Amino acid sequence: MPGIDITNVIKRDKPFKKDAGITNKFSKLLNSEIILFRKELSDKKKLNFYTDMQVLLHSGIDIKTAFELILENFSKIEEKTIFTQIKDKIINGESISEAFAKSGKFSKYEIFSIKIGEETGKLNSVLKELSGYFTKKIDQKRKIVSAFSYPLIVLLTAVSAIFFMMHFIVPMFEDVFKRFGNELPVLTQTIINISHGFTNYFLGFVITSSSFLVFIYLNRRNATYRKYSTALVLKIPVFGNLIRKINISRFCLGMELLLTSKTPILNAIQLMQKMIPYYPIESSMSIIEKDLLHGIPLNVSMSHFRIFDKRMISLVKVAEEVNQLDKIFGQLKDQYNSEVEYLAGNINSVMEPLLIIFIGIFVGLILVSMYLPMFQMSTGITF
Repeated sequence: MPGIDITNVIKRDKPFKKDAGITNKFSKLLNSEIILFRKELSDKKKLNFYTDMQVLLHSGIDIKTAFELILENFSKIEEKTIFTQIKDKIINGESISEAFAKSGKFSKYEIFSIKIGEETGKLNSVLKELSGYFTKKIDQKRKIVSAFSYPLIVLLTAVSAIFFMMHFIVPMFEDVFKRFGNELPVLTQTIINISHGFTNYFLGFVITSSSFLVFIYLNRRNATYRKYSTALVLKIPVFGNLIRKINISRFCLGMELLLTSKTPILNAIQLMQKMIPYYPIESSMSIIEKDLLHGIPLNVSMSHFRIFDKRMISLVKVAEEVNQLDKIFGQLKDQYNSEVEYLAGNINSVMEPLLIIFIGIFVGLILVSMYLPMFQMSTGITF
């Protein structure tokens, strides 16, 4: 079958505009997903797939032709192979959810949602909800990355400038000072000693840092490590609160979509445990599931975990009484998204001037300490 151009069939807004400028390009680089060692497809690929599939099925195209049209959009052979195998399984009589599950590239949430869509005859609606889920997920990630991209650039520049000065500039001045043989001011000698530390311990620092990163990678799925590392991160001022709100926002988004699609609350809790790989929420889901099986209300069970704040628990309690959990979780999602954007913006606003001031003070301190002996020799004044 010849290739079919679907650019005239599907017209969607691109989630990322082409940026100009170093900061925007760096932000775009940070925003791209790193899928090394990752089994699932990237969020962007899933968004494009669900959006395309929803539009094509809504226009009346059969599932086989829809897959063939979508395959034309994939440039990588690996991605084409994945969706070709899924298409072949569907043609051979398997359901879409079964084909997705066997591919190993989709989450439990997606597979369960597709299965509900097939059983209820609302596959098109489910695809639209999945498209909306990944749109919101990518949009939240983009806003957070954009807020931190500039401070990160400034921080990397500061570290590079300090390393260059301590490793190259200060030793040059030290050689000059040795020729004069005079006693150096305390400030100058201190900076020179720090420079020696940079030179002597840099390799050890690199090895230690690399070992620490390897340790984190090897233990990233260890329950004990995840428990204590997330608890430690949550105690970091401002940043801990931001990370908590980001994951709570994702929890509310997932619950809203699951409950809107008429997923039973027990199944929704089970899926949330798979959807959010954040230990405080993930570990709480298994206990909440057991509580629900014993007839304990959701709000009572959630109150046992500090990751959920009192306001959220109070609203969930009201929602349970009026049977409006999906709407309450939708409102909570919007509130937490707003708070995440506000916190990220504030951190960005505060970090920029602080980093610039830090660079100015440190560089100025090095320059003053290096020129201080010269002033001493030229004026004959002892400092």
